[in-house]
Amino acid sequence: MAEVETKRSVGRWTAILPVIVVALLVGAFAKRLMDVEGGQDPSLVPSVLLNTPAPNIDLPPLPDRGAGLATADLKKEVSLVNIWGSWCIACLSEHPLLMDVAGQNDIPLHGIAWRDDPTASVRWLARNGDPYDLIGQDPVSEAAIAFGVTGAPETFVVDADGIIRYKHIGPITPDVWTNTIAPLVEQLRQ
Repeated sequence: MAEVETKRSVGRWTAILPVIVVALLVGAFAKRLMDVEGGQDPSLVPSVLLNTPAPNIDLPPLPDRGAGLATADLKKEVSLVNIWGSWCIACLSEHPLLMDVAGQNDIPLHGIAWRDDPTASVRWLARNGDPYDLIGQDPVSEAAIAFGVTGAPETFVVDADGIIRYKHIGPITPDVWTNTIAPLVEQLRQ
C-alpha cells in the first residue's frame, strides 16, 4: 500500500515539475521584457571592473608590430581597448567603424588579439585594415580573463588614469559610437 502511495506521489511531482519550470521561465522572460519596455537595455551586462583600474597586462606584440600592449599604455590618455580575433565574424562587422574612428586620430585605439594565431591576426589586419595604435597577443586568454571578457568583440573605455569607465559587449554600431562612447570619451577628457 505504501509503495502504491509513493508511486502516486512521484507521478504527481513528475506531472507538476514541468509546469513549475515553465512558469518560472515565463516569469523571467516577462520581467526581462518589462525591463526592455521600461528603457533598460537588455544587452548591457554589468561588469565588476567598471570604475576599477584596468587589469595588469603585458602582452607581446604581433609579428612586425614593434611594441605589444601593457597596462602602462592605458594610463596616458582616454583610450579604447578592443578585444577581437580573426576568427570573429562580429569583429568583421564592426571593423569599418573602428577604421573610421582610427582615421579621425581622435582617440587611441588599442587591440587585444584574443585566442588567435599571430599570423592569422596579421593577415586579417593586412586584408581589412589596421586601426590599432598598439596590439597585444592574448593566445591563452590571460588578458581576456582579467578584463572579464565573455566573447568577442568587446570594447572598453579607459580613462587617463587607467580606470575602466565603460564596457561594450558586441560590435560597436554607429549609433552606439555616436550616442554612447564618443560622448563618454569627451566627458572623460574634461
